[in-house]
Amino acid sequence: MPAPRVSFEFFPPKSLEASFRLWDTVQMLAPFDPGFVSVTYGAGGATRELTHEAVTTLGKATGLTVAAHLTCVGASRAETLEIAGRYAAAGVTEIVALRGDPPNDAGGFAPHPAGFASSVDLVEALAADGRFTIRVGAYPEPHPEAADTAADVAWLKRKIEAGASAAITQFFFEADTFFRFRDACDRAGIAAPIVPGILPIQNWAGTVRMARACGATIPAWLAEAFAAAERDGREELLATALCTELCDALIEGGVEDLHFYTLNRPDIVRDTCLALGLTPQPRLERVA
Repeated sequence: MPAPRVSFEFFPPKSLEASFRLWDTVQMLAPFDPGFVSVTYGAGGATRELTHEAVTTLGKATGLTVAAHLTCVGASRAETLEIAGRYAAAGVTEIVALRGDPPNDAGGFAPHPAGFASSVDLVEALAADGRFTIRVGAYPEPHPEAADTAADVAWLKRKIEAGASAAITQFFFEADTFFRFRDACDRAGIAAPIVPGILPIQNWAGTVRMARACGATIPAWLAEAFAAAERDGREELLATALCTELCDALIEGGVEDLHFYTLNRPDIVRDTCLALGLTPQPRLERVA
């Protein structure tokens, strides 16, 4: 069975220490020849400039294809498209277009008065610009604001029809969750690639918080396994084994691409890639 193609998500650093951690993460994972790497956008657009700096710096320093997250939150249409134009001028033409999360105290998403009302509108505008490859998000389990999976599938279809070329899913814990969603998308006539998003469990309590926020189901067996692993000090060993097992099941089910949410912590991602048969090829030197 051939090794999968991989891509990695990073978040922009907010301190000097975090900058070194990001670079160390990139150094460790770039040898696996990712198809692209992406850099996230904070809730409410909180890291807009940090994201821009990280995206442009990574591209210049590493030669990797870098995709910038771009959201609808907290900016007018003109401001958002100006940011996109700055990316294009810097040679960054890969965009992950998302509605985005509102600030934590906002109580829910509300469009900027002069902004994009939804991710579909953002995708349409970026597609009309003509300079970008556009990826979008997808929810294999119902988005917290969606009625059900059928509504999520219908919304994804609108984003693809608006000009997106592929989708990356929210994380999940069982391969069948992804397969059911993929089958539903196929029945709906969605032909664009749907890439599973993989979250290595770096910290169980933090993972539980993220899962509850995005609507990802936590299987009882998984909670029990981590409770036992925490007692024995085997959390990282378990996390690596489970991440590898999930990826193996996806590959056996026909998946060819995997997108890892690294949280700027590369060890479990690296070990999973090695277990999946990817061979690292040294390519980076630390940039002064």
